[in-house]
Amino acid sequence: MDKKSKVTAIIVAAGSGKRIGGSVKKQFLEIKKKPILIHTLERFQQCSDVDDIIVVVPEIEIAELKDKIFDDNHLNKVTQIISGGQERYHSVYEGIKVIPNSTEYIAVHDGVRPLITSEKISQVVQAAKQYGSAILGVTPKDTIKSVRSGFVYETKNRTSLVSVQTPQVFKKEILKTAYQHAFESREFGTDDSVLVENLGYKIFVVPGDYINIKITSAEDLFIAEKILGE
Repeated sequence: MDKKSKVTAIIVAAGSGKRIGGSVKKQFLEIKKKPILIHTLERFQQCSDVDDIIVVVPEIEIAELKDKIFDDNHLNKVTQIISGGQERYHSVYEGIKVIPNSTEYIAVHDGVRPLITSEKISQVVQAAKQYGSAILGVTPKDTIKSVRSGFVYETKNRTSLVSVQTPQVFKKEILKTAYQHAFESREFGTDDSVLVENLGYKIFVVPGDYINIKITSAEDLFIAEKILGE
Protein backbone atom coordinates (compact mmCIF):
# COMPACT_ATOMS: atom_id res chain seq x y z
CA MET A 1 0.00 0.00 0.00
CA ASP A 2 1.36 3.41 -1.03
CA LYS A 3 1.01 5.76 1.93
CA LYS A 4 2.89 8.70 0.38
CA SER A 5 0.81 9.32 -2.74
CA LYS A 6 -0.71 12.78 -2.95
CA VAL A 7 -4.45 13.00 -2.31
CA THR A 8 -6.59 15.91 -3.48
CA ALA A 9 -10.15 16.30 -2.21
CA ILE A 10 -12.86 17.81 -4.39
CA ILE A 11 -15.61 19.20 -2.16
CA VAL A 12 -18.76 19.65 -4.23
CA ALA A 13 -20.98 22.46 -2.95
CA ALA A 14 -22.50 23.97 -6.07
CA GLY A 15 -26.09 22.86 -5.49
CA SER A 16 -29.09 25.15 -5.16
CA GLY A 17 -30.38 23.69 -1.88
CA LYS A 18 -34.00 24.14 -2.95
CA ARG A 19 -35.33 21.29 -0.82
CA ILE A 20 -34.70 23.16 2.43
CA GLY A 21 -36.06 26.43 1.09
CA GLY A 22 -35.24 29.99 2.04
CA SER A 23 -32.90 32.44 0.35
CA VAL A 24 -29.65 30.87 1.63
CA LYS A 25 -28.30 27.80 -0.17
CA LYS A 26 -28.08 24.84 2.19
CA GLN A 27 -24.27 24.59 2.04
CA PHE A 28 -24.07 28.12 3.45
CA LEU A 29 -26.66 27.70 6.19
CA GLU A 30 -25.03 28.14 9.56
CA ILE A 31 -24.70 25.63 12.38
CA LYS A 32 -23.04 26.93 15.54
CA LYS A 33 -22.43 30.25 13.75
CA LYS A 34 -20.48 28.56 10.96
CA PRO A 35 -21.60 27.58 7.41
CA ILE A 36 -22.18 23.86 6.83
CA LEU A 37 -19.53 23.93 4.10
CA ILE A 38 -16.90 25.27 6.50
CA HIS A 39 -17.65 22.45 8.96
CA THR A 40 -17.09 19.99 6.12
CA LEU A 41 -13.84 21.61 5.01
CA GLU A 42 -12.51 21.51 8.56
CA ARG A 43 -12.85 17.70 8.63
CA PHE A 44 -10.67 17.41 5.52
CA GLN A 45 -8.24 20.02 6.82
CA GLN A 46 -7.76 17.90 9.94
CA CYS A 47 -7.16 14.66 7.99
CA SER A 48 -3.47 13.88 7.56
CA ASP A 49 -4.22 11.72 4.50
CA VAL A 50 -5.54 14.70 2.50
CA ASP A 51 -2.92 17.03 0.99
CA ASP A 52 -5.00 19.72 -0.66
CA ILE A 53 -8.61 20.69 -1.27
CA ILE A 54 -10.52 22.06 -4.26
CA VAL A 55 -13.92 23.59 -3.47
CA VAL A 56 -16.62 23.76 -6.15
CA VAL A 57 -19.37 26.32 -5.49
CA PRO A 58 -21.85 28.50 -7.42
CA GLU A 59 -19.98 31.24 -9.29
CA ILE A 60 -21.81 33.96 -7.35
CA GLU A 61 -20.39 32.62 -4.05
CA ILE A 62 -16.70 32.41 -5.06
CA ALA A 63 -15.58 35.89 -4.01
CA GLU A 64 -17.22 35.76 -0.58
CA LEU A 65 -15.97 32.23 0.11
CA LYS A 66 -12.43 33.20 -0.85
CA ASP A 67 -12.57 35.99 1.72
CA LYS A 68 -13.77 33.56 4.40
CA ILE A 69 -11.22 30.83 3.61
CA PHE A 70 -8.06 32.52 2.39
CA ASP A 71 -8.17 35.15 5.14
CA ASP A 72 -8.33 32.37 7.71
CA ASN A 73 -5.17 30.36 8.19
CA HIS A 74 -6.81 27.25 9.59
CA LEU A 75 -8.06 26.10 6.15
CA ASN A 76 -4.72 26.37 4.38
CA LYS A 77 -5.22 23.08 2.49
CA VAL A 78 -7.81 24.81 0.30
CA THR A 79 -5.86 25.73 -2.83
CA GLN A 80 -8.65 26.48 -5.32
CA ILE A 81 -12.26 27.66 -5.25
CA ILE A 82 -13.93 27.20 -8.61
CA SER A 83 -17.34 27.51 -10.23
CA GLY A 84 -19.55 24.45 -10.56
CA GLY A 85 -21.91 23.33 -13.30
CA GLN A 86 -25.61 22.71 -13.76
CA GLU A 87 -25.58 19.17 -12.35
CA ARG A 88 -23.40 17.52 -9.71
CA TYR A 89 -21.45 15.55 -12.30
CA HIS A 90 -20.64 18.79 -14.14
CA SER A 91 -19.24 20.23 -10.90
CA VAL A 92 -17.11 17.17 -10.14
CA TYR A 93 -15.74 17.23 -13.68
CA GLU A 94 -14.81 20.90 -13.33
CA GLY A 95 -12.85 19.93 -10.23
CA ILE A 96 -11.13 17.04 -12.01
CA LYS A 97 -10.02 19.41 -14.79
CA VAL A 98 -7.95 21.50 -12.36
CA ILE A 99 -6.45 18.64 -10.33
CA PRO A 100 -2.66 19.14 -9.94
CA ASN A 101 -0.43 16.88 -12.03
CA SER A 102 1.21 15.64 -8.84
CA THR A 103 -2.07 14.26 -7.46
CA GLU A 104 -2.38 10.47 -7.56
CA TYR A 105 -5.72 9.97 -5.78
CA ILE A 106 -8.93 12.01 -5.83
CA ALA A 107 -11.45 12.09 -2.98
CA VAL A 108 -14.89 13.42 -3.91
CA HIS A 109 -17.15 14.56 -1.08
CA ASP A 110 -20.50 16.31 -0.73
CA GLY A 111 -20.11 19.76 0.81
CA VAL A 112 -23.30 19.17 2.82
CA ARG A 113 -21.96 16.13 4.69
CA PRO A 114 -20.38 17.98 7.63
CA LEU A 115 -20.52 15.01 10.02
CA ILE A 116 -17.83 12.97 8.25
CA THR A 117 -14.88 12.22 10.54
CA SER A 118 -11.21 12.52 9.72
CA GLU A 119 -10.84 8.86 10.72
CA LYS A 120 -13.36 7.71 8.09
CA ILE A 121 -11.72 9.89 5.45
CA SER A 122 -8.40 8.21 6.22
CA GLN A 123 -9.92 4.73 6.09
CA VAL A 124 -11.43 5.19 2.64
CA VAL A 125 -8.26 6.87 1.33
CA GLN A 126 -6.11 3.96 2.53
CA ALA A 127 -8.54 1.46 1.00
CA ALA A 128 -8.36 3.28 -2.34
CA LYS A 129 -4.57 3.16 -2.22
CA GLN A 130 -4.82 -0.59 -1.79
CA TYR A 131 -7.62 -1.38 -4.23
CA GLY A 132 -7.69 1.59 -6.63
CA SER A 133 -11.26 2.62 -5.80
CA ALA A 134 -13.12 2.81 -2.47
CA ILE A 135 -16.36 4.22 -1.13
CA LEU A 136 -18.14 4.48 2.22
CA GLY A 137 -21.39 2.60 2.78
CA VAL A 138 -23.72 1.53 5.58
CA THR A 139 -26.17 -1.38 5.73
CA PRO A 140 -29.76 -0.07 5.48
CA LYS A 141 -31.56 -0.13 8.83
CA ASP A 142 -34.99 -0.60 7.28
CA THR A 143 -36.33 -3.44 5.18
CA ILE A 144 -35.94 -2.56 1.50
CA LYS A 145 -38.60 -3.59 -1.01
CA SER A 146 -38.71 -3.29 -4.78
CA VAL A 147 -42.00 -1.79 -5.99
CA ARG A 148 -43.69 -1.96 -9.38
CA SER A 149 -46.85 -0.04 -10.27
CA GLY A 150 -47.40 0.70 -6.59
CA PHE A 151 -47.17 -2.92 -5.41
CA VAL A 152 -44.35 -4.81 -3.70
CA TYR A 153 -42.40 -6.82 -6.27
CA GLU A 154 -39.77 -8.35 -3.97
CA THR A 155 -38.02 -7.85 -0.65
CA LYS A 156 -34.29 -7.25 -0.84
CA ASN A 157 -31.72 -8.95 1.37
CA ARG A 158 -30.33 -6.12 3.51
CA THR A 159 -27.10 -7.96 4.25
CA SER A 160 -26.01 -7.58 0.62
CA LEU A 161 -27.06 -3.91 0.31
CA VAL A 162 -25.31 -0.69 1.28
CA SER A 163 -26.48 2.90 1.40
CA VAL A 164 -23.62 4.77 -0.24
CA GLN A 165 -21.96 7.84 1.25
CA THR A 166 -19.03 10.11 0.47
CA PRO A 167 -16.12 10.61 0.35
CA GLN A 168 -15.45 8.30 -2.56
CA VAL A 169 -11.78 7.91 -3.45
CA PHE A 170 -10.21 6.78 -6.72
CA LYS A 171 -6.89 6.67 -8.50
CA LYS A 172 -6.77 9.87 -10.51
CA GLU A 173 -6.55 8.18 -13.90
CA ILE A 174 -9.46 5.86 -13.12
CA LEU A 175 -11.79 8.73 -12.20
CA LYS A 176 -10.64 10.94 -15.10
CA THR A 177 -11.23 8.12 -17.58
CA ALA A 178 -14.63 7.34 -16.04
CA TYR A 179 -15.78 10.95 -16.37
CA GLN A 180 -14.44 11.30 -19.90
CA HIS A 181 -16.33 8.15 -20.88
CA ALA A 182 -19.50 9.40 -19.17
CA PHE A 183 -19.49 12.68 -21.07
CA GLU A 184 -18.73 10.93 -24.36
CA SER A 185 -21.48 8.32 -23.89
CA ARG A 186 -23.87 10.67 -22.00
CA GLU A 187 -24.30 7.92 -19.40
CA PHE A 188 -24.31 9.42 -15.91
CA GLY A 189 -25.31 8.18 -12.47
CA THR A 190 -26.24 9.40 -9.03
CA ASP A 191 -22.69 9.14 -7.69
CA ASP A 192 -19.10 8.93 -8.91
CA SER A 193 -18.69 5.21 -8.29
CA VAL A 194 -21.40 4.39 -10.86
CA LEU A 195 -19.23 5.89 -13.60
CA VAL A 196 -16.26 3.84 -12.43
CA GLU A 197 -18.42 0.69 -12.25
CA ASN A 198 -19.47 1.27 -15.86
CA LEU A 199 -15.84 0.79 -16.90
CA GLY A 200 -15.66 -2.56 -15.11
CA TYR A 201 -13.53 -1.55 -12.11
CA LYS A 202 -14.07 -3.20 -8.72
CA ILE A 203 -14.84 -0.82 -5.86
CA PHE A 204 -14.07 -1.64 -2.25
CA VAL A 205 -16.69 -0.67 0.35
CA VAL A 206 -15.48 0.73 3.68
CA PRO A 207 -18.03 0.66 6.55
CA GLY A 208 -19.36 4.19 6.97
CA ASP A 209 -21.07 5.98 9.86
CA TYR A 210 -24.84 6.38 10.15
CA ILE A 211 -24.32 9.96 11.30
CA ASN A 212 -22.54 10.85 8.04
CA ILE A 213 -25.78 12.19 6.60
CA LYS A 214 -26.23 14.43 3.59
CA ILE A 215 -28.18 17.52 4.59
CA THR A 216 -31.04 17.80 2.11
CA SER A 217 -34.02 18.62 4.36
CA ALA A 218 -34.96 20.62 7.44
CA GLU A 219 -34.99 17.36 9.41
CA ASP A 220 -31.39 16.63 8.38
CA LEU A 221 -30.39 20.13 9.42
CA PHE A 222 -31.98 19.62 12.84
CA ILE A 223 -30.06 16.35 13.34
CA ALA A 224 -26.77 17.92 12.28
CA GLU A 225 -27.31 20.84 14.64
CA LYS A 226 -27.86 18.45 17.54
CA ILE A 227 -24.80 16.33 16.77
CA LEU A 228 -22.45 19.25 16.12
CA GLY A 229 -23.83 20.95 19.20
CA GLU A 230 -22.59 18.04 21.30
